[in-house]
Amino acid sequence: MAKYIVENSGPLEGTLTISGSKNAVLPLMAASVLTDEKCVICDTPALRDVDVMCALIGSIGGSVQFHEQTNQVELETRNILLEGAPSELAQKMRASVLIMGPLLARTGKAKIALPGGCAIGARPIDLHLKGFQALGAEVIMKQDANFDYVEARAQKLVGSDIYLDFPSVGATENLMMVACMAQGVSTIQNAAEEPEIVDLANFLNKMGARVKGAGTDTIRIEGVPKLKGTKHVVIPDRIETGTFMAAAAITRGRIKLENAVADHVRPVILKLRECGVAVEEDDDFIVVDARGSQLKATNIKTLPYPGFPTDMQSQFMTLLLTAKGKSTIIETVFENRFMHVAQLNKMGARIKYEDRRASIEGPKQLKGAKVSATDLRAGAALVLAGLAASGTTEIDEIYHIERGYERFIEKMRAVGANIRMEG
Repeated sequence: MAKYIVENSGPLEGTLTISGSKNAVLPLMAASVLTDEKCVICDTPALRDVDVMCALIGSIGGSVQFHEQTNQVELETRNILLEGAPSELAQKMRASVLIMGPLLARTGKAKIALPGGCAIGARPIDLHLKGFQALGAEVIMKQDANFDYVEARAQKLVGSDIYLDFPSVGATENLMMVACMAQGVSTIQNAAEEPEIVDLANFLNKMGARVKGAGTDTIRIEGVPKLKGTKHVVIPDRIETGTFMAAAAITRGRIKLENAVADHVRPVILKLRECGVAVEEDDDFIVVDARGSQLKATNIKTLPYPGFPTDMQSQFMTLLLTAKGKSTIIETVFENRFMHVAQLNKMGARIKYEDRRASIEGPKQLKGAKVSATDLRAGAALVLAGLAASGTTEIDEIYHIERGYERFIEKMRAVGANIRMEG
């Protein structure tokens, strides 16, 4: 089984270019199903999750060509062959549910196995389904010997006012895509405000949709009968940006991140500054400089955007282990996102947690150990811990990490990280 071997690396220094956003490109790819014309998405990262989405679209009759040399994916679904994606693909990735909305809008029916992904909480899709129903679809839950399925059917989709009980990113994206082709006007209240939502709205509007208000808590969509193909450049990955920012701070190094949008990682920048890290920002780059810094503790509370991102919680926990004083992290988004604590404690962290609150006392001299990447972001946090730990850290279950970070080892090594893959 493949694993990462990480050694203490000293201060990381150099320049990196941030890849296109995983969490933005997956809904863009799904949205290509809304038209029978070709869509081209540039800056698409070469990731396992992107491969799964390519396979999903191919499984419903789409033509997909991913050019890794240019990071460009071409998608065309002139003829849709199936009602939904094969269960073995849907089970691999949470974002597979995003195929459901475009299929429903385009064909009037969609069927998919309940999706998989990181085991960081229940992450139900009930908000997606309630929204489909509000737009006129009938939703049926089914089960066979192996999988639970959900099916949606609609003879006609009609615009409606939808209120989300929680500002779910996935539900907001799915309902935006369905509403684009519903008759009349739809509004999504308490919508997610993430940059990925804005990127999807921009993509849909290039296709001929009429979406307004993306990036606020109220999105208004006027349905249109047909959408066209388009070309689009995906936004930079803000979680990759934050991860490398944390890597510079943890190792007391200096990293310049190009193709990075400071406004997308504002909470991370502010918390780094609270800890005593120097952060310089410009229109298209960020420089994190922690050389010679004595970091101090701070408190974190994860919240939906524009709050501190839950996807940066584990990486920041590793950072706080190197800061002086007592820090507290409160996780409000997912109920099971402290699985990395046990792994960090194997490395000498001694983090205490109960429910959704963790207490970190620093600084701690971490020691290399054999640990497991329990999910995507936890895996990244363990790599960061290994960079600062004495001895050797072995990380298995690394397929989680490769789901979300493009050329991770290559980029880490480019700034001086002592990391390699074995197995």
